[in-house]
Amino acid sequence: MGEPFAMASAGPDAAVSGTAPGPEADSLIATGCVSVGLPDAPERLAAALCRERLSCVILLVSADADVADFARRFAAALPGVMVMGCTTAGEISAEGYVEGEALALGLQAAHFAVDRLLIADLGSLKAEDLIGRMIRARSGLMRDHPAWEHEFAFLMVDGLSIREDELTAALAPGLGPVQLFGGSAGDGTRFQRTFIVHDGQVLTNAAVLAMVRTDCRARVFSLDHLRPTDRRMVVTEADPQRRIVRRINAEPAAREYARLLGKDPGALDTFTFAAHPVVVRIGGKHHVRAIQRVAENGDLVFFSAIDEGVVLTLAEPQDMVDHLEGELAGLARGGAPVAILACDCILRRMEAMEKQKSTALSAVLRRFRVYGFSTYGEQVNSMHVNHTMTGVALYRPDSLP
Repeated sequence: MGEPFAMASAGPDAAVSGTAPGPEADSLIATGCVSVGLPDAPERLAAALCRERLSCVILLVSADADVADFARRFAAALPGVMVMGCTTAGEISAEGYVEGEALALGLQAAHFAVDRLLIADLGSLKAEDLIGRMIRARSGLMRDHPAWEHEFAFLMVDGLSIREDELTAALAPGLGPVQLFGGSAGDGTRFQRTFIVHDGQVLTNAAVLAMVRTDCRARVFSLDHLRPTDRRMVVTEADPQRRIVRRINAEPAAREYARLLGKDPGALDTFTFAAHPVVVRIGGKHHVRAIQRVAENGDLVFFSAIDEGVVLTLAEPQDMVDHLEGELAGLARGGAPVAILACDCILRRMEAMEKQKSTALSAVLRRFRVYGFSTYGEQVNSMHVNHTMTGVALYRPDSLP
């Protein structure tokens, strides 16, 4: 029957990290990733994937690479194969957290049917047209594979477009019962330029959506390890279009945020924001509104939608390792996933580094066969969120023993 979810291995001579997942996977998954510093990395990665017939390949590339060249050569080496991908703020391989590498995740046609929708210009979204495309895609997949009962949608979007909230709102009416997860493309910690990959092209201000139908049981999830405190603040001046907060509690934003933390405003950095996130209450649940950086004038620039009048609550983290272990163990009740494809916020990676928990977290990610990338934001169903891990757990097909 083949492997329903295969992660490319570029071979023993390609500086590949990762090991086989063990006998419990029963040959359903092959794992590995290749350093983007190798001169023939795209070709090695593609050659490993040619062993099986694939319906789609997900390419996750370190922003350290010459992304345009990598994508062009990788797609050229896989003629006729659908490729979609993005740049990352770090990768998650069979070794856990890694950097400077490229992952290729191949969905095999024997178990996955994919219809890919490119949104080439996020600045001119036409919601009705997009919804129509989604409905036609889902109907076509249902018609071609009526015996397959499981569905999900996977989204990758330019992480510097400032359009994720608008996009997820536009997509929501077209999803029907299908659950969506996704991630915003990254650029390491530079925050300068992020790319979406569509076959051999690289695009900015764009997104790509995969509608997937499968005989593998699929469970979309979203998790975070944050608990709201009783410390609140109100956004009193903002620029919603640019995700900028100018004043909090009628005081300069960065200065007031620092005061509530008991910190020097001049010492605020990415590690501070990762360790001290803020959340908003929407629909009875708290959702993170993560801070990206402090502007030169003392404004706070956010990763997701923000507006005047919003009440922000400081949150405190639980132990990252214990929390992730518990959440992933929950996904394994009744049978462990063959693989988990995950979009993990860069702020989680930064917090892990600050607290020296990266090694322990990597061990958990390895044990539960999590693959994916660190993002500039995550999507789950109709929402764009931050400081979370969203993903899909894929289980052994019902047709296999």
